[in-house]
Amino acid sequence: MRDYTAQPVPDSVWKNPYHFIAFGFGSGAVPFAPGTFGTLMAIPFYLAMQPLSPMLYLILLIGITLASMWLCDKVSKETHTHDHSGMCLDEIVGYLVTMFAAPKGFIWILIGFALFRFFDIVKPWPIDYVDTHVKGGVGMILDDVLAGVYSLIIIQILAWIF
Repeated sequence: MRDYTAQPVPDSVWKNPYHFIAFGFGSGAVPFAPGTFGTLMAIPFYLAMQPLSPMLYLILLIGITLASMWLCDKVSKETHTHDHSGMCLDEIVGYLVTMFAAPKGFIWILIGFALFRFFDIVKPWPIDYVDTHVKGGVGMILDDVLAGVYSLIIIQILAWIF
């Protein structure tokens, strides 16, 4: 399980563009609840991607996910910290997964936010297993992708019901 004690944010976040991106475009530098702020940072990216066709959204999402795995692994090695609490690019990716093919509207953005944060914090199986056993950039991103998948499924069920 991830250690949520406050970790100092490296100065490199403000000097190195790779570090800035990995730290959620700076949102991970917030001294409390960086994952929540990282997820909030994901909303403008989702709004920019929302008009895309589902196929184009999915292709872009796969590319972003793979690039994020590489980037988080690189920055983790450079900062000598595995899964720094401020590295919240994973929350951005997870939220984008959550919102794949979601209905349009502010309420769905809020529902997606709440569901993703819930699954990212609670980490039901297999998310907890991935979080503790899969290392490197793949592990850092994959547990949030899984939280996004859980959230995506619930959003789709809710959209179908309502």
